[in-house]
Amino acid sequence: MSWLGLVAGLAGAVLFGLGAVAQASGVRRRAQRPDDLLDFVRFAVRDPWTMGVVAAYLAGFVLHAVAIWLLPLYLAQAVTAMSFPVTAVASTLVGERLGPAGWGAVTVVTAGLVLLGVGSGEPGGLVTSGAFVALVWAGVAALALLALVGRRLGRGALAGGVLGTLAGLGYAGSAVAVRGIGTPLDLAVVAAALAVPAYSLVAFWLYSLGLHSDEVSATTAPMIVGQTFVPALVGVLLLGDGVRDGWGAAVAAGLVLATAGAAWLAAPRRRAEQDGRPGIRTAGAAATASSPGPARRPGPGPRRSP
Repeated sequence: MSWLGLVAGLAGAVLFGLGAVAQASGVRRRAQRPDDLLDFVRFAVRDPWTMGVVAAYLAGFVLHAVAIWLLPLYLAQAVTAMSFPVTAVASTLVGERLGPAGWGAVTVVTAGLVLLGVGSGEPGGLVTSGAFVALVWAGVAALALLALVGRRLGRGALAGGVLGTLAGLGYAGSAVAVRGIGTPLDLAVVAAALAVPAYSLVAFWLYSLGLHSDEVSATTAPMIVGQTFVPALVGVLLLGDGVRDGWGAAVAAGLVLATAGAAWLAAPRRRAEQDGRPGIRTAGAAATASSPGPARRPGPGPRRSP
């Protein structure tokens, strides 16, 4: 196991975790749900806050790419799952508190990562074949089609689960595509490199849709599960990622613990919401009994007839 890759992955996870909360804060300032991708892009490039989030994600992605190159994909993605505990802690900034069950989930995630770190073997090599690139871009097309369906299904109680899952598939695709980037540069390497921002753009949009409609943890949990499990399976089954002799069961248990703990972190929010605490409020949300709207500005009262 490469300690440089592990440190880079953890540093990237911190940036991803803080960026998720900043992204939630930014997207909720919009009264209108960003259902159209092009409209969302036009808004994002003109909004300094959103561009700051993108800059944090780009820095995190560079560190994540280092982890992908130096670690097996299952370990690199599980380390990235540590962004969720960071998000859970930082989500107090947008009015979401982490309860005792949530801290228990953080412990479970950490235990899973320890097992993954101890049991990890050598990473597989880079894959720069034409078949790999074709499969990567087929995944981009499939994600785009699923996004069109998901933005309609991802409303109400289904918003966080549906949109977070699809965002996780997008980030999983970008992680797999990174394994096709290397030297010397050729057409296949360039095509794999271009797939990374294609996956990431759609995933970022879907994640923003989920954050606009649901809580940070409810959207992030399924995203973490998707972006951890899918690359892990691809890495071990297709890309030659290794496991230490005799540690296969420990690695499998660690992967399950890390992802299950991340998913568990969504549960305290749901229970709190059922206990009557306020839900998500956006800039244009209507007032409710449990979440009153902003105070009316003072002004002239109704005119009376003489």
